[in-house]
Amino acid sequence: MAWQQLKINIKAEHAEALGDMLSANKAQAVTFVDAKDTPMYEPKPGEVLLWPDTQVIGLFDASDDLSPVIDRLSKAKILRDEFVYVVDQLEDKDWEREWMDNFHPMQFGKRLWICPSWLDAPDPNAVNILLDPGLAFGTGTHPTTSLCLQWLDGVDLAGKTVVDFGCGSGILAIAALMLGAKEVIGIDIDPQALQASVDNATRNKVQDRLSVYLPKDQPKIEADLVMANILAGPLRELCDVITRYCKVGGSLIMSGILEEQADSVMNHYQSQFNFAPIAQQQEWVRLSAIRIN
Repeated sequence: MAWQQLKINIKAEHAEALGDMLSANKAQAVTFVDAKDTPMYEPKPGEVLLWPDTQVIGLFDASDDLSPVIDRLSKAKILRDEFVYVVDQLEDKDWEREWMDNFHPMQFGKRLWICPSWLDAPDPNAVNILLDPGLAFGTGTHPTTSLCLQWLDGVDLAGKTVVDFGCGSGILAIAALMLGAKEVIGIDIDPQALQASVDNATRNKVQDRLSVYLPKDQPKIEADLVMANILAGPLRELCDVITRYCKVGGSLIMSGILEEQADSVMNHYQSQFNFAPIAQQQEWVRLSAIRIN
C-alpha cells in the first residue's frame, strides 16, 4: 500500500494539539520528530516531553486529497502565523520485509548474541537470545542496552539472584538467566513491558526463573546484582529504592545516562558504592559498582 506524509514544524507547546488535528483529519498515524536535532533529556516518571522545536508528521493513504486538510490546518490559530509544510510520497513496498531485511544477529562480548527469530544463529554454541529487533522496550540496538549486555557477558552469573529494575522487553533479564543466573526479578511501571518480558522469556525457555512485578507489588529482596537501564533522573530520584535491592558486596550496573550526567548520578550512590571506571559508547555511559555498606 502506498502512503504520503504531511510534515509540519511547530513549537513544542503546540505539537500535541497539531497531532490531534491531524488525527481528526483522518491521518492513519501521527509521529513527533526533533526538528532541530536537539538532544532530549530524561522526563520525570509519568511525564511526556517534546523537543523545543518539533516536526509533526501525519501519515495518509496515497489516494487521499490533502488539499482540504492543508486548508483547514492553515486556518488554525496555532499555525496561522507561520504555516510551512511538506508533503512526501512514500514508495510502495513491502514494509514488513524491508524492516526484517535491516536486522541481523548482533554479538555482545564473546559469548552473547541477540538473534532475530527469523534468522539462524551464527554460532549455535553461543548464548543466543531470540528477540525481534524493533518490537518494543529495548532490543540491544541502543548503546545503553549494548553497554549492559557487554558487561553481563564478562562476569560470572552462575547461581546469582538478579533484579532488573525497569525491565522493558526483558532483554537484560533473559541475558542474565541464559548466562547462568539462578533467578531474575523484573520490575517495570508498564504492564505491557512486563508482558513483553514474560513473552520473550518464554520464547527463550527461561520463563520459569523470571518473576515480574509492578512497583507497587515489588518484593523485598537483596540481590547479588541489580541492573537499572532507565534514565538519569529516575536513577537519582530512586537511589534509595535501587540501593535496597542490592546486598552488601553485590553489584550494581546503571545505564540510560548521558556522559555529562554521570557524575551527578554517581554522587547519589557513592556513599554506599565503589565505582569502577565509566564505560562509554557514543554519548551514553554505563556505571558499574560494588555495594560497600
